Amino acid sequence: MQQRDITLLMFIIVLTGIAIWIVWPNNPGLHIHFGPIHFDRDIKVHRGLDLQGGVQVVLEADLPPGQQVDADAMAAVKGIIDNRVNGLGVVEPLVQLAGSNRVVVELPGIQDPELAISTLRQTGLLEFIDAGNTFLPAGLEVQTSFRESGEFGIPTPTPEPTATSTALAIETPTPTTTVTPAEVISPTAEVEATPSPTPRPRVFRTVITGKHLQSAQVGQDEYGRPQINFTLTEEGAQIFAAHTAANIGRYLAIAMDGVIISCPRIESAITEGSGRITGDFKLSEARSIVIQLRYGALPVPLKVIQNRTVGPTLGQDSVAKSTRAGIIGVIIVLSFMLVYYRLHGFIADIALVIYALVTFSLFKLIPVTLTLPGVAGFLFSVGTAVDANILIFERMKEELRQGKRFSSAIQAGFDRAWTSIRDSNLSTLITCVILYWFGSNFGASMVKGFAVTLFLGVLVSMFTAITVTRTIIRVLYAIGGENLRDSKWLIGL
Repeated sequence: MQQRDITLLMFIIVLTGIAIWIVWPNNPGLHIHFGPIHFDRDIKVHRGLDLQGGVQVVLEADLPPGQQVDADAMAAVKGIIDNRVNGLGVVEPLVQLAGSNRVVVELPGIQDPELAISTLRQTGLLEFIDAGNTFLPAGLEVQTSFRESGEFGIPTPTPEPTATSTALAIETPTPTTTVTPAEVISPTAEVEATPSPTPRPRVFRTVITGKHLQSAQVGQDEYGRPQINFTLTEEGAQIFAAHTAANIGRYLAIAMDGVIISCPRIESAITEGSGRITGDFKLSEARSIVIQLRYGALPVPLKVIQNRTVGPTLGQDSVAKSTRAGIIGVIIVLSFMLVYYRLHGFIADIALVIYALVTFSLFKLIPVTLTLPGVAGFLFSVGTAVDANILIFERMKEELRQGKRFSSAIQAGFDRAWTSIRDSNLSTLITCVILYWFGSNFGASMVKGFAVTLFLGVLVSMFTAITVTRTIIRVLYAIGGENLRDSKWLIGL
């Protein structure tokens, strides 16, 4: 036995041990705390949208016909949506551009799809508006000076409809004749009501907007209800202080995208540059508003053109069926190799198990988000791993039938099979790259999952077929010697 084979065998044993530790279901992860070094990393399976349920939304720029969206604007939209999605606390979200005017968002594990979608697509314009002595209920849509003209300050006063008196003075008639009581006066014409003028909607003055906001976070009021605490910039604080000092007792409504969310009364001048937004919020709604306040307004309005919801029950059922199919398929493959190639098949089975452990540990370490197509890609790569071993064993059998020694047959078998293995796997890898590119540019995330898992599986299969299988065969025949040639049934001749 050569020293090189012993070294490779030890490396394979250590690699297998590490892979088993990573794949172990209750893996605690890596948590290293040594002096100034602090490293924490959870090692777990990352499941995709179709395996744990969630929402897939396709958003499109909502622009007038003929108007083209700028590529930089769409990149900014993607970045803002990325931040909003991260603020939702979604595990393994996917946000990617599709074409020139679309964004594909996948949110695994989302419990409230409608709230998530509204959080993603709202433009997020926050305004503090002067409501005067008028209380504006939550949910009321209003017009503001900033939305109308893009400016702050007092808008052009809306002329109040003035009632014009149309009544004319009527001269009291002088009776000339005596009216007989029995005389009946019949109506000659119907009196039509003069239509009243349609009042123009009121435009409320915008005091400050979200651009004057420095930070925002969810808090609780004195009754434990969710509220939004905010801090203003220096400029916003000055405007806010001046307005609240001059309008004590009046309402200062807060609107998001033109819809009232709260209408508090100014009790005193607020000069600290901070305040709170109260309302009948649920905690999830308060978080959604905070996300929009933190990460700004979208430069391009968006509309939902596709909304696909996957239930967690469907995902769990798919996982169970896929796992069952995978186990049955692997057992059939292992049995076939063992029955047909016997000793060599047993070695191939060991290599195949190592292949599965290493590949799955890579999925957890990178990490790779597993979807159903991803699982299919992994199972498909099992076939390529078996195929490589079959090519090698068939070449070895040809060499042994010609009467060559084991060492020569092993070397010739691997050398002659290598070109076929290389070419077939290389074409598969190129296909994976093409599929990944299409998946990235056209929003087909499922195709990307298939391409990634197949790519990794093919790479690992080449390693296990060429390195693991050959090392184990060389070690085995170094121990057993040429006497194994007499056991033709055992070596499949």
